[in-house]
Amino acid sequence: MDSKYKKVFSGNSINAHRVEVTLKDNNIEPILKDESESARLAGFGAPLSDLIQIFVHEDEEVKALALITQLNWDV
Repeated sequence: MDSKYKKVFSGNSINAHRVEVTLKDNNIEPILKDESESARLAGFGAPLSDLIQIFVHEDEEVKALALITQLNWDV
């Protein structure tokens, strides 16, 4: 199955939230995939990693990557 969504970011929840807000502020609707939260809700417990993946529609991939690149991670 071919997905129309592309992964543009992978990181901890704090950075992922920052990326999510930036994308939404620029009219891009991201999809967040949080494996640890999914496992916790299913009763399996949470893995140690705090990894969140962010996907956007393939039509918005270039714009999303440009916005993410412009973020100042030293703040």
